[in-house]
Amino acid sequence: MRTALTIAGSDCSGGAGIQADIKTMTANHVYAMSAVTALTAQNTLGVTNIMEVTPDFLKDQLDAIFTDIYPDAVKTGMVSSSALIEVIADKLSEYKAENIVVDPVMVATSGAKLISDDAIETLKNRLLPLATVITPNIPEAEVLVQMTISSEDEMVSAAGRIFETFGCAVLLKGGHQINDANDLLYGKEGYVWFKGRRIDNPNTHGTGCTLSSAIASNLAKGKDLDESVRCAKDYISGALNAMLDLGKGSGPLDHAYNIN
Repeated sequence: MRTALTIAGSDCSGGAGIQADIKTMTANHVYAMSAVTALTAQNTLGVTNIMEVTPDFLKDQLDAIFTDIYPDAVKTGMVSSSALIEVIADKLSEYKAENIVVDPVMVATSGAKLISDDAIETLKNRLLPLATVITPNIPEAEVLVQMTISSEDEMVSAAGRIFETFGCAVLLKGGHQINDANDLLYGKEGYVWFKGRRIDNPNTHGTGCTLSSAIASNLAKGKDLDESVRCAKDYISGALNAMLDLGKGSGPLDHAYNIN
């Protein structure tokens, strides 16, 4: 059994965060573990409260995991403080973690920044250079490279700058801002487009968490990055296409759609 670790916040409504990550990893046939960065009070309508863990407690969680059941891949999600990002970077380096997928959650769908400027700088300086691949959406990539991205050509330019600056591959998610569901993977061998079909489903809560966790799951199983992305996009398309409809807002995906 291959293993994967998610380092992220808890979503008590189950659609995003570590709950989505664990469901995704299980559905993709790897053993899931989690280190919690924060508790959140949230549902399909939004977030009402956040209680962050201390750096020492996050450190203890990571030590407990890496010294017992070593993860074959690691995914990081939203980490809002510089101190917690420092702990994560220190521990991933100390334990020589591999197959690291960083979902650089920085900007809400509304356009509001979710982490402080100093935390963004720590993310850029400490965590991104450790990553195998990062999975920003358009607003997050704009923060990373300080440029406006409004076309596929500009996606290629921005992804190239991210790769050159941080030394990690980047899966830049197009989304509905530029195209339907076409994502760009840029790495040391150039770039490739992963074409997707638009699924008319308003329930998209946790799609970013789910995609990055699916990539980590496939990397844990020994697939290369291109194939891991391809398998992850197939999985998320299936989870969206199942048309689960829960909650009063933007509901969750059906992570268990392919489990009999």
